Amino acid sequence: MNRKYIHIAALLVALSPLIAQAGTVRTEVAKDLDDARQEVRTELAQERARLDSENLSLGEGLHFGREDKDEAAKRRPLPKGEITPRGDLLIDGKAVALDAAQRRQVLNYRAQVIGIARTGIDAGERAAMLAIEATDVSLFRLIAGGLTGSLERRVEATVQREIQPMVLQICHRLPQLRDSQQALAASVPEFRPYATLDNDDVENCERDMRKDLATR
Repeated sequence: MNRKYIHIAALLVALSPLIAQAGTVRTEVAKDLDDARQEVRTELAQERARLDSENLSLGEGLHFGREDKDEAAKRRPLPKGEITPRGDLLIDGKAVALDAAQRRQVLNYRAQVIGIARTGIDAGERAAMLAIEATDVSLFRLIAGGLTGSLERRVEATVQREIQPMVLQICHRLPQLRDSQQALAASVPEFRPYATLDNDDVENCERDMRKDLATR
């Protein structure tokens, strides 16, 4: 018999008193996992609600995937920029004068950014649920899977299969977001410093996202 499985068998024998009580333990664990699921759902529902009700912070612009540290260090701090749910563009708390067409552009841009943020939240929620589901296994599978590494490999494979397509949706939306950002920057000069999404972000997004997922 493979020595690895001998170790597993010996450990299971040593843990036999605990295994005998597995039904009670599993009931308690199941309740904790249900509580964890509910907590995740509640917190992320609040995050989604905040996206709609609070101002969208422009920060230092949008960047996706990996960013060179030197390039990040070269960026100058910008005044606080925000877009309100009504479509006001605020720079340092002061509203920029907008006509009706510009306000529609601002609202369209805000909606696109929020749509991408929602996709990120959905992916994060699904990843959290997958982690909880991976824990919700029998005691034998948890021990054996942990010792052999099969549990970790199963989780990684599931994440790659289910989370990666959700994350890559973000990359697929970037060309349209870049075009909207550039159009808004051309129409509203005050927005230009916040229009930092460039062709490299768009072209390298999928590659960088795949790398980030592979290293988690």
